[in-house]
Amino acid sequence: MPRTALRVRRWAAIAVLGGLLAGCGTTDEPSGSAAEPAAGAKARTSTEVRPIEAATRITDAKGVTVSLEKPPQKIVCLVALCDDILVELGMVPTATNSAVLAHPDFLGKEKAAKVPVVPGGFLSPEVEAILSHRPDLVIGLEDTHGKLAPALKGATTFWPVQPGSWQDSVGYLRDLAALTGRTEQGEKAERTFRTRLAEAEENRSDKTSLIIFGSDENFGVATPETDVAAGLFPKISHYPWKSRGVDGSYSLEEILARDVDVLFVETLSFGAPDGKLSDKLAKNPLWSRIPAVKNGKVIEVDSEVWAKGRGTRSLGIVLDEATAALR
Repeated sequence: MPRTALRVRRWAAIAVLGGLLAGCGTTDEPSGSAAEPAAGAKARTSTEVRPIEAATRITDAKGVTVSLEKPPQKIVCLVALCDDILVELGMVPTATNSAVLAHPDFLGKEKAAKVPVVPGGFLSPEVEAILSHRPDLVIGLEDTHGKLAPALKGATTFWPVQPGSWQDSVGYLRDLAALTGRTEQGEKAERTFRTRLAEAEENRSDKTSLIIFGSDENFGVATPETDVAAGLFPKISHYPWKSRGVDGSYSLEEILARDVDVLFVETLSFGAPDGKLSDKLAKNPLWSRIPAVKNGKVIEVDSEVWAKGRGTRSLGIVLDEATAALR
């Protein structure tokens, strides 16, 4: 898989299958609490939402402090989490480099097409283009866009985010709601997501599920430790996949041994789309032996939402689509 995938999809672990194919293949706390545990099969999510207070200065869960003179009106999004939060708050980014806005549950294609795109792509957005929009705030992914901070300093405020869990995503939602003064919208979005998650937990499936991602026969397994969407799955299904680090991988034999009932596939494109990942993998005889494949339970999902969105709106869509498939 191209190294681009490491940046765009999972910044902690890529489980590469190329050689494998050739060789075979707790009760959580209410919002705002730092004590919320990682997602787990026995965890139950609270639907309680603490009030959000408007503020011009916040310190996020990662210890990053953002201070503004007034509520930001013009926000440039370099990471889809930013777009997700703004839509939840009833706002539209001044500019973006994400395609998630085109999803019908966000702005839709027509409205999304009116939002300027920052040239340079996700990995190398152009600083001059960003500043041409005279933004009050620029939000990017810390491990990818942190290098832009010196160039943006003095001209605008840069907020590096790094979501590792759905709790982080909720925290960022609350922080931006406080900064923009859109506290009611923030509380409503959080409550909607928490309710969705709690309902999915209540109806947890005993089926074994798996999320894979990639652009060709080399694909990775999304694990709760390295992927926000995958972090929801132990709560709603049997999800026996753990991170093995950057160099770790799962063999096809291991995947077959887990008897995967429902398989979610995220096709990543780097340039012009050249077909679905599931169609490419269908050419391999080992792939066809997976129970989910044999039973027609392979679901191609929107990678813009599942892989890149990471906010409460995206995660709500993930929950809806996953629970429907797991029934």
